Amino acid sequence: MRYWIETLGCPKNHVDSDKLAGLLETQGYDPASSPDDADLVVANTCAFIEAAREESIETVLDLADRKRRGARLVVTGCMAERYGDELAAALPEVDLVAGFGKSLTASSTRVELRARAASSFDLLNLPRPTSTTPWAYVKIAEGCDRRCGFCAIPTFRGDQRSRSTEEILSEARALVAGGVKELVLIAQDLASWGHDRRRAGRGEAVEVLDEGGTQPLIDLTRTLSTEVERVRLLYLYPSGLTTGLIDTILATGVPYFDLSLQHASKSLLRRMRRWGNAERFLERIDAIRESEPDATFRSSFILGYPGETEDDQHDLLEFIKAAQLDWAGFFTFSSEDGTYAQGLGDQVPHELALERMREVSELQDAITATKRDALVGTTQRILVDSSGVGRSVRECPEIDGVVMVDPSLSVGSTVQCRIVASHGTDLEGVTL
Repeated sequence: MRYWIETLGCPKNHVDSDKLAGLLETQGYDPASSPDDADLVVANTCAFIEAAREESIETVLDLADRKRRGARLVVTGCMAERYGDELAAALPEVDLVAGFGKSLTASSTRVELRARAASSFDLLNLPRPTSTTPWAYVKIAEGCDRRCGFCAIPTFRGDQRSRSTEEILSEARALVAGGVKELVLIAQDLASWGHDRRRAGRGEAVEVLDEGGTQPLIDLTRTLSTEVERVRLLYLYPSGLTTGLIDTILATGVPYFDLSLQHASKSLLRRMRRWGNAERFLERIDAIRESEPDATFRSSFILGYPGETEDDQHDLLEFIKAAQLDWAGFFTFSSEDGTYAQGLGDQVPHELALERMREVSELQDAITATKRDALVGTTQRILVDSSGVGRSVRECPEIDGVVMVDPSLSVGSTVQCRIVASHGTDLEGVTL
């Protein structure tokens, strides 16, 4: 029996797919070379915004056309959890709609997902197959305790549920033993990892994120940095970026800061139910650069949130100019069921949101290009991800640009390269 998993959405979904693959292999399945060759075809869907849902539906329909006669098609992931019964009714091509913690090999053809039942297994701690790349995501928590105005994730992923240190270290060590050189820690709210364990009375020493308290992510990062060559942290809520965490990230040798900012206007951020403003964000960024001038910064921003004004757009543009981020992603607002923003007035026309997004994207593209050009002539330590393709600590896998290297270099090796050219977001390196 062979399986194929098609994964959409964020890195967290990719980890879930790895875990599902590991489970299927314990049940006697082998990976297929394509969906056409599989006995079980799985679509791990994304439901974060409307565009992601549309892509998920298109993918499911494409897989339905491609799967061979007699193969089963299963839809899982965020769309299955959030819209399970609607999907089951609307997609007769699908054999099973299965939410989180549901068996993908169940004999029934439909699953009612509106009531959240206790899972017979923990998706976070399922085994996973050996990584096929020299880097791997490690999901250290599921769900989120924050209630940002635009985000529906807590409605279907639930409140934050952190894995224990022992569980994370066990998975990390297995990945490293399989050849992984870089671990990328992910969660919906990474900096808050562990806080729910104390609230649940699980005995781990956890304090709030205020300066002076203990932050469990610090100890975890320090420990992991002794186990693997690189540790990278993604999805840091800005209020969780304490001095202690900043120092810890810098000490790993991967001074990469992925900050979840979403906007720069104080009034709009409050309407988003978010912390911070441009001034506070710049204070943190400047403090980091003072300690490590070569630190790399990435963030993402929403354009067209209800109530956004031209003054808010001006604030964001001024922030982008001042922050000089290395990387940034921009998205237009998507109204989501069950969120605070869905009921807000002053909706911004989509065409205007697109215009504002184009404006800030053009500004950021120029900044990114300038920063990439400035690396020409420098020496960088490159991890070879695949034939002819590598990354320095400045590039996150699958998200940022890459460094093109000699195709004869062994995958998984680390080499010193002199950067000789810049091609947009990508660089070209020559081995020293």
